[in-house]
Amino acid sequence: MAAKAAKKGGKRESVGERLLAWYDVHARDLPWRVRPPKKQKGARDRGARADPYRVWLSEIMLQQTTVATVGPYFRDFVSRWPDVESLAAAPRDKVMEAWAGLGYYSRARNLHACAIRVADEHDGRFPDTEEGLKALPGIGPYTAAAIAAIAFDRKATVVDGNVERVVARLFAIETPLPDAKKEIRPAAETLTPDERPGDFAQAMMDLGATICSPKSPSCNRCPVSQGCLAFEKGIAETLPRRAPKKARPTRRGACFYLRNGKGEVLLRRRPDKGLLGGMLEVPTTEWTQAEIDEDVLLEAAPVTAKWARVPGLVEHTFTHFHLQLAIFVAEVGAREAKKAEGLWVPEEELDAQALPTVMKKAAAHAAPDAGPLFKGK
Repeated sequence: MAAKAAKKGGKRESVGERLLAWYDVHARDLPWRVRPPKKQKGARDRGARADPYRVWLSEIMLQQTTVATVGPYFRDFVSRWPDVESLAAAPRDKVMEAWAGLGYYSRARNLHACAIRVADEHDGRFPDTEEGLKALPGIGPYTAAAIAAIAFDRKATVVDGNVERVVARLFAIETPLPDAKKEIRPAAETLTPDERPGDFAQAMMDLGATICSPKSPSCNRCPVSQGCLAFEKGIAETLPRRAPKKARPTRRGACFYLRNGKGEVLLRRRPDKGLLGGMLEVPTTEWTQAEIDEDVLLEAAPVTAKWARVPGLVEHTFTHFHLQLAIFVAEVGAREAKKAEGLWVPEEELDAQALPTVMKKAAAHAAPDAGPLFKGK
């Protein structure tokens, strides 16, 4: 079966043994990781455990986001808030501001709520079991398993997208995703070793990220190709299979870029619940699938003004839909400005605000010279 390998030195090595040996040499150097034993320098480092705070922070950031994107954000967060207590004590607005651009903003709200819970109810220490971790805000089964394994060396099976791909190929699971998840999880559990489960979890992730890639996997360099059923059948490139994706619908709306006579721009905070919850925005209408009707859109403007529509549309793609935004600009005097609900921000300071990417695009479209942050977005 896939969990076994060819004989080496008179015995059959498991996938776990070969994968850990490969990881000890080829592990990626990531800012939230502790080096595997054979890469550690000096006796002091041997057996060192990863900091649960850094593991938790990185795992939350890595949800739906690439390692390359997360790196700079992670470094910025730990420089501002080096431990869970300092993050818990930070104003939520500052946390949201530091998160701006990473997307999936409910993660940032839950991150701050989780830090407060750990600081207040757990004396600044993360629970060391999957069940204890899952009781915290924003921590689901995957993240709980990752923290338990990597930070606390618990025998927990960690299954992300990379691991799904590796396991689907090792066991030649041909059922299309997402239905294949029901087969992948128990198969992955048979591979998780008793020793070094955290390193094994990271080794599986690294294997999927560097060798067992979605397209053109490098099976000739794979440490576990012997015993990989998909490799033996010559179907590795075709797995995992996926059910056809549904077409994303298109939603439409408008943003209102309003200046006052002081060179300030009106921003507004979105409700905590819902898409982009808690983030600042250029005031916007609801987003619907109806065709854009300029008169209807203007009824939602934050104040009565002489609104001018900027040619073109701002387009942005979320996970489940495409968005098209018409952009309107206007300038008002002090009297009308007082009627507007929101926050007036100097235009040259827009780049310091916690604006999600779609709102950066809207600001850039309304005022291309508003700030260097928006150029090229």
